[in-house]
Amino acid sequence: MTSPSELNETKQNRVLSEEDWRQKWETRNIGFHENNIHPLLAEFLNEMQNGRTKLNIFFPLCGKAVDMKWLADMGHNIVGVDVCEIALKDFFSEHNIPYTEEAVAGIPQAKVFKSESGNISLYCCSIYDISDSVIGKFNGMWDRGAMVAVNPRDRERYSNVVLSLMAKDCLYLLLTVEYDPKLHKGPPFYVSESDIENLLGPSCTFRLLKKIDGLTDRHKQWGLDFFFENIYLVTPKLQS
Repeated sequence: MTSPSELNETKQNRVLSEEDWRQKWETRNIGFHENNIHPLLAEFLNEMQNGRTKLNIFFPLCGKAVDMKWLADMGHNIVGVDVCEIALKDFFSEHNIPYTEEAVAGIPQAKVFKSESGNISLYCCSIYDISDSVIGKFNGMWDRGAMVAVNPRDRERYSNVVLSLMAKDCLYLLLTVEYDPKLHKGPPFYVSESDIENLLGPSCTFRLLKKIDGLTDRHKQWGLDFFFENIYLVTPKLQS
């Protein structure tokens, strides 16, 4: 019989594979997907835009986020990456957006789905196979559920990919979640401010824009009695 301490250790080492995520989409176990524009993105979009138009905006682990359509309709260029082909195709079909499908040079078995309008490109591959040589650099990023979804042991690897894609003028909106990690091990995984400092602090500055109470019945079913969403603005440090 597994002891409580062994069970806790197992949870701490919890790892979701890419196949696990694909299975979530195949079985429609996608409680993490939001059907509406995220209110914190709507509230702080101006922090990302900063008076600029036609940004190149990156969506890591994008799923079928409706935020992509919203920003594309404003004239921004959207690039997303996700390992789940179902999610990417759902995005185009649910918004009635015609698209084409192509192979991706340099990444075996990867595909890219491009809107016929040309301003939405969604890559189906591992985030760790992506580089600026494939998709370029970005002056805007919206990380709604990516850093909190990657396995904690892969967080540094993930952050290095994101940092490599940031242009010098990049304004990166990062959403993290805060709860008692003794009660729930994720995903979404708890990311502390010290984690952000360790991962992004050496090359970026960051500041908390807002913290909101995001506790829902779903979180209560996980055994949680508090659940906060924190949105940060991350910017590259000026190189001397």
